[in-house]
Formats: sequence, structure tokens, C-alpha cells
Amino acid sequence: MISRCTLHLQYTRMLRISSLALLCLSLSWCLATAYADESTSMIAGSTKDGFEPLSQGDHFTNWKHNGNWKINSGVISRQVKGGALVYVGKKIPDDFELRFEWKVGTGSNSGIYYRPTQYEYQILDNAVHADGKNPRTSAASLYFCVQPSKDMTKPAGEWNTGRIVCKGTIIQHWLNGEKVIHLDYKNPKWASNVDMLRQRGGNLEARGAHLSLQDHGDPVWYQNIRLKKLKETDMVDMNDVTPAVIPDSVLEAEKKKLAEIIKRRENKIQSQKQ
Repeated sequence: MISRCTLHLQYTRMLRISSLALLCLSLSWCLATAYADESTSMIAGSTKDGFEPLSQGDHFTNWKHNGNWKINSGVISRQVKGGALVYVGKKIPDDFELRFEWKVGTGSNSGIYYRPTQYEYQILDNAVHADGKNPRTSAASLYFCVQPSKDMTKPAGEWNTGRIVCKGTIIQHWLNGEKVIHLDYKNPKWASNVDMLRQRGGNLEARGAHLSLQDHGDPVWYQNIRLKKLKETDMVDMNDVTPAVIPDSVLEAEKKKLAEIIKRRENKIQSQKQ
């Protein structure tokens, strides 16, 4: 027969084993819960500030193109000729902030269109491309409308950070942490700039476009594209920015280029009527 002492020892051993098993199970549950909380926090962290990520992973979710763009680990790259990459998941809100990162190959040209007609945040290798000679067509310009205050670009092949902020009649372009354009297109002092864009077919009061990344035939990369709809109560930086001075020789060349653009557009309209 088994003595009481032996039974007690066996019972005590079983209790220890059971307690250890429960402790391990509890620890596993705590770790799993902590991991889940951390994962949830990481996921929420990408949108807790109100920004919606538009580019991530290896699939073009909600993007439309003709097979000439690729995405790998969130990095978008233009591969061959084929046209713009367009976000069709939703249209750009009337008031918004768009954040993104971009880089170009040597001499490359691209652009981000964020409202109908000629709203373009110019993407460019200022050092090599011909458009870099004119601040009004350089990187971060509101193309052929307003030039940035200074050239804040990094060398070709390096990532730049960009921001576009639009609220009411205010348009802002940011580059590498600095606001380089602050335009209130209803302010009379910007009348000549607004008219220049109008001559190109632009309408600064237009709204409701899909975000579009331009295929200009050159190597370009984008990543971390994020969009936030601004509320009426959201404040924006209202500090003024002085555009860079454009030399007279460049202004003369600009007039000729604008005339060529207008002529091409008129010829296109005429051919469509025939």
C-alpha cells in the first residue's frame, strides 16, 4: 500500500507541475496580448494623426496604371513609358494635406497632380534638367505659376520629403521640412501668377481630382504617400513666403515657352473640333 506520506509528496508534485503549467500559460497569454497591443498600436500609429497611407506593401491597391509602374515594399518606381499612376481609391478632398517622399534619377522630371487642370507639384533634378534654370518650373514649384523661395532639393538619387497643404484659397508647397510656397490665389498680389496658370489652361478654383503621379519618361521613385482631410478647425501655417527672384533672361525665355504651350493647346483644341 502507498503511504500517506508518498501520496502527499505525489500530490504536492502534481500541484507544482500544474502551477508551473498555469504560470507558463499565463505568461504566454500576457506576451501574446502585449504583442497584439503593440501590433495594434503600430497599425493605429500610421493613421492616429489622421493621415491615410496610400502607398504600402507590394500591391497597387486602389491605384490604376498601364503596367509601367512597380511597387516593392512601399517604394513606387516608374519603369517604362505608359502614362501616369493614378490613385482611384478616392478623390482628393477640397481641404487636405498630402505628405510624400520622392527621388529622381539624374536629369529626371516628374510631377504630382493633386487638383484638376494644372495643379502640379514639380518633381525635378534641378541641377541637370533644363527646367531647373527657371525657379518657376523647378522642384517644388507650382509649375508655371509660383516658384519656391529657395532650392531645397537633395542630389539626384537621394530621398526628399514633400508636403502639399491646401485649405480654402491657400496653397502651400513644402520641401525637406521648409515651406517654400505660400499662395493665397484670391490675393491681388498673385494676380499675374494666377493669370499665367490660366493661360496654360489652369483653374485654381477647380476641385475634385484623383491624385496622379506623372510619367514624364524619366526614372522617379515615390514612397510613404499619405493623405489627410483637413477639418474647418484645423489650423495651417500662415507665415508668408517670398518667391525666389527670377532673372530677366529667364523671364524672357519663360514668355517664349508659355507662348509655345498656348499655341500647342490651341492647335489641339482646333484639331478636336475638326
